[in-house]
Amino acid sequence: MNDTPSHREGWQTNVRRQTRRLGYWTAAWLLTMAIANFGPKFFWDSNDLMTIAAIGLNLLIGIGMIVANKDHLRSLDEMHQKIQLEAMGLTLGIGLVVGLAYSNLDIANIVSFDAEIAHVVILMSLTYLATLITLTRKMR
Repeated sequence: MNDTPSHREGWQTNVRRQTRRLGYWTAAWLLTMAIANFGPKFFWDSNDLMTIAAIGLNLLIGIGMIVANKDHLRSLDEMHQKIQLEAMGLTLGIGLVVGLAYSNLDIANIVSFDAEIAHVVILMSLTYLATLITLTRKMR
């Protein structure tokens, strides 16, 4: 591998660019998610056509975010790719196993509240963040 200062700077510039690009796509996705969720109540008085358009836009922006995430992962070095892979794998496993168990508790009326997807998203977000922090510290 070419490890000259100019090569490293080019690689670091690419990683920064891909990270920024992923951040922009993520922000756009969050914004369109908020519009799709709150638009029917606050902006267009439950107009189904507007709601479908907002959800469609959110879906398209979400696909762009996924592609940007894939490009970002490709720009990372092997160690950071390994950290991301382990964090994503653990997050997927915990989200799937705990999320379905949580759903079963709701279906069986063992919990007194409805199992909401937002609870699983929060669990997955915290799992991913904690795993990234732990693995990054461990790999240093």
